[in-house]
Amino acid sequence: MAVLSKAGCNQGTCHGNANGKGGLKLSLRGQSPDLDFETLTRHEGSRRTNFVQPEASLLLQKPVMDVPHEGGRRFRTNTKAYRILLDWIATGMAADSDDAPKLVALNVTPQHATVYAPETSARIRATAEFSNGQIRDVTTLSVFESSATFVSVSDDGVVNSDRSGLTTVTARYLNKQVPIRLEFVPELPNFVSELPQPANFVDVLVFKQLTRLKINPSGLCDDTVFLRRAYLDLTGLLPTAEHAKQFIASTASDKRAKLIDTLLDSPEFVDMQALRWADLLRVEEKTLDRKGVAVFHAWIRDSFAKHKPLNHLAKEILEARGSTYKVPPTNFYRALRKPELRAEAAAQVFLGIRLQCAKCHNHPFDRWTQDDYYGWSNFFGRVDYKIIENKRKDKNDKNEFVGEQIVLLKDKGDVTNPTNGKTASLRYLGSYSDTDSDSTDEGQKSEAKTRDRLQRLADWTSSPGNGQFAAAQANRIWYQIMGHGIVDPIDDFRSTNPPVNPELLEALTGAFVKGNFHVRHLMRIIMNSNVYQLSSSPNTTNVADEMLFSRSVPRRLTAEQTLDAIAQTLDLPIKFGGQEAGVKAVQLPGVRNGDHRYAKPEIGDRFLALFGKPGRLLTCECERANGTTLAQTFEMVSGELVDELLRSDKGRISRAKQNSQSFAKTIADLYWSALNRKPSADELAAADRHIKNSDSPRRGLEDVAWAVLNSNEFLFRR
Repeated sequence: MAVLSKAGCNQGTCHGNANGKGGLKLSLRGQSPDLDFETLTRHEGSRRTNFVQPEASLLLQKPVMDVPHEGGRRFRTNTKAYRILLDWIATGMAADSDDAPKLVALNVTPQHATVYAPETSARIRATAEFSNGQIRDVTTLSVFESSATFVSVSDDGVVNSDRSGLTTVTARYLNKQVPIRLEFVPELPNFVSELPQPANFVDVLVFKQLTRLKINPSGLCDDTVFLRRAYLDLTGLLPTAEHAKQFIASTASDKRAKLIDTLLDSPEFVDMQALRWADLLRVEEKTLDRKGVAVFHAWIRDSFAKHKPLNHLAKEILEARGSTYKVPPTNFYRALRKPELRAEAAAQVFLGIRLQCAKCHNHPFDRWTQDDYYGWSNFFGRVDYKIIENKRKDKNDKNEFVGEQIVLLKDKGDVTNPTNGKTASLRYLGSYSDTDSDSTDEGQKSEAKTRDRLQRLADWTSSPGNGQFAAAQANRIWYQIMGHGIVDPIDDFRSTNPPVNPELLEALTGAFVKGNFHVRHLMRIIMNSNVYQLSSSPNTTNVADEMLFSRSVPRRLTAEQTLDAIAQTLDLPIKFGGQEAGVKAVQLPGVRNGDHRYAKPEIGDRFLALFGKPGRLLTCECERANGTTLAQTFEMVSGELVDELLRSDKGRISRAKQNSQSFAKTIADLYWSALNRKPSADELAAADRHIKNSDSPRRGLEDVAWAVLNSNEFLFRR
């Protein structure tokens, strides 16, 4: 099995494909050795193996190209791989006996290495430990895969890098795999470490890694950048001109810390958290209906307003049942109509595990098996619905629901494991036993037996001892603030996608648990660090860094942030379907906010859809589209919303003209509202000159406002 994996024969691109290749189908990455044994020795009239003339076996002739092989040459006759297969065939192709030693561990050295130029290579050694105590060097039989294209690994475990950078090399032997973190550092003979004084443990751990990699962080950002950054990250909004002026003018040494506290306690922070979690929990109208969206969004918002710990939020969602109108968290299950969908969503949002690959085969990049997948899914197998009414408008759409439902748990109904046709046993992701057998205290066992599956699952997930939940949520909070996860993607925790700074993630997870899973507690720590407050201006050592947090990486405002910023800059409300005037984009409960999802969208709804607001059909931040498009460019340059707002007879521009306000005053107000700073002398002179040379002062003011709204300084969070 190791030879077939090393040669790539059982990869998904070759015979490990779901349909096989060339008439030969092997299990993906050798996950089913018994089936592969039967395929190689019994199928096709046993023509693939010939123990009378072993060298004539197709299993040997094709890989060495003695006969045509579409997969090309995989090894030669003088290699260890060839000899292993030849000896096995010649001795009668025996299957492993029941008492054959089992692989219990794969040990790899080094597990972490920093390679300094001019060195460009590192050697990996893999040893296998078996159940009989035997330890064997399996380096040449292990598969090595790098996460970086600039890194290659030879068959005997020598890693070579074309340039500096970080990579994870995964060593795989049989059913075990181990990640190796490798850092290739450029030759910088004159490097001198220049670090700000650490403010807390975040700085200590980030700066420690940067120093090892010969990277200096950027300097601290100025007050204007910090102010705008903090407001956008915590509230999704820009500070008002008045707040900006007060903050910039203040000379208090602790004004940044006080601003953080103020924003964390603001209702706008609650709005922003409700928006983020409504995206994750699929708060959309097609499956929940308009009232379901309203009550679920209100419950999420109320949870953050009341400082509910995040593990309590998860627990209430996972064990919810009852009316979707009267018990809001039941709407999580209303949107997920099959056990597998519930299982995948719960694993992804609460544990940061993408379990989907294990549905059809053992996960190729992680330890999860099909038994794990269906055992976890079985926790959700008895969830059912009583539909009180369904007044859907599209009678042919079985996924549309309009009306109250009751989420309940049946006494019977289990998920079947397709690998053996039997009822799947209940399995946690991280433990192979249910709560009953985990508990050693008889009283706890008795109590567990009185609780149903969802309650036991909710207890396990939300337990302070569940490190996977704590780490996944700590990483999610870091991502919300920093724009890039320590594990990234943030909901893809696996051994082959390790954290870029494991010590930092461990420390943040510990602080999160110690802070009783309060979101504000961890955000306060992160935002008071110097790492959070670094400038986005690169230096010569960190210009290529976008993942080690040596500087702030500029990112485009989200759809809601952009629209609310435009509205605030021009001092005009935006129209959303079915919403009162003055409602902000960050406050919207659903995706489409009209009387129903078939209603004609208002101008604000169309803008949000164009700029990437997610449809909330996935339990993943990845659904939000933050890439730029040509249509977005046209909208900002000459689209209906910007044009309508600029030409409005209300708002900042119209008011300035009606009040005969001086150009300088109007331009200054515009800059303070949009960019949270006063215009420079050159900017003020250029704007004033343009207004005076325009067809009319009003048209000139519109042009200046348009230019500000289309500037990178306005459209990006720096």
